[in-house]
Amino acid sequence: MGPGLYSEIGKKARDLLYKDYQTDHKFTVTTCTANGVAITASGTRKNDIIFGEIQSQIKNNNITFDVKTNSDSNVTTTVTINELATPGLKTIFSFVIPDQRSGKVELHYLHDYAGVNASIGLTANPVVNFSGVVGSKTVSVGADVAFDTATGNFIKYNASLSITNADLIAALALNNKGDSLSASYYHLVNPLSSTAVGAELTHSFSSNENTLAFGTQHALDPLTTIKARFNNYGKASALIQHEWKPKSFFTISGEVDTKAIEKSSKIGLSLVLKP
Repeated sequence: MGPGLYSEIGKKARDLLYKDYQTDHKFTVTTCTANGVAITASGTRKNDIIFGEIQSQIKNNNITFDVKTNSDSNVTTTVTINELATPGLKTIFSFVIPDQRSGKVELHYLHDYAGVNASIGLTANPVVNFSGVVGSKTVSVGADVAFDTATGNFIKYNASLSITNADLIAALALNNKGDSLSASYYHLVNPLSSTAVGAELTHSFSSNENTLAFGTQHALDPLTTIKARFNNYGKASALIQHEWKPKSFFTISGEVDTKAIEKSSKIGLSLVLKP
């Protein structure tokens, strides 16, 4: 019942406006071996380029091992330990081969009135990240900062406020070192049909530009959801997603620039198969 982590502030509105929208072709399939190893293979086609990735995951009590390799010959290894030393504490160790500077240790801690996320790079002069949220499930405030010990400078500092009630979530965030201010809201109109509306307004102080996006979603039936989005630059997007078996989804999404309809239409396809 706590406020959660900093990354969860405004997440409902972001998911409504941006999640599952794509203009690429993506295929993902997950299988499980007899000894409990989950293997996920995915391929994404963007224009004429195909990007592939294979991930294997194994869980042993409260420890999870993830190994991921992609078509760029990068291998990412992640070890996650849940409930380490105290309830609510998660430790994550990760590194990417062949990047020798990619090693990182991360801590997540969730409390009834606080959520903390801290990470430090495993290098001689690491980047240190810290984010924290205090409050309750109803009202919370948080900050997110990153400090580069090599230069002695803060490379990131953000702050957010979130207000939540039964069917409405509003968030205010100051990002990009204070250069942009974002306000978002998410309103669950009808829980029975998962009908919701949301919007996000972002103002850039340096360019004095505003970006406004509206979105909505509605469940046609328990297995089929439609979503739509429109922004102030004239770009309209829509998708339909069908869960044809548990945890397996087929999604068709499209995007069009209403100022140049004949040249700008894009169609994306996604198929996710899980056992």
